[in-house]
Amino acid sequence: MKGLEIARVHLLFSFETEGQVYPCALVHNFQKTYTDPDPDNGMWIVEPGYATDGSRLMSVVHLDSIVRAAHLLPVFGGPFALPPQLKFSLTLDSFRAFYVNKYIDYHAFETVF
Repeated sequence: MKGLEIARVHLLFSFETEGQVYPCALVHNFQKTYTDPDPDNGMWIVEPGYATDGSRLMSVVHLDSIVRAAHLLPVFGGPFALPPQLKFSLTLDSFRAFYVNKYIDYHAFETVF
């Protein structure tokens, strides 16, 4: 993905030190599942990163290091139907892996792939 990483923003904040303000984000890092994009659709697959103890891989990044929003599509697996009570706002917590949708717009295609 041209050296870019995928992360989920959990918190936007800033702090000031020595008169300099630093706008930051607390993010949950995602990791590529494979070394190459999916051969069927050409999209990268990512999954939320977890440490060996089960805790989320979180980091603080400067807002200037965030390039753009990513459009993630769930990787559906198994012959099951989604429960009707599943809300779209719970998608990132309900699936194990996601496609990075490079087809969402021209800029995403040019930036990420």
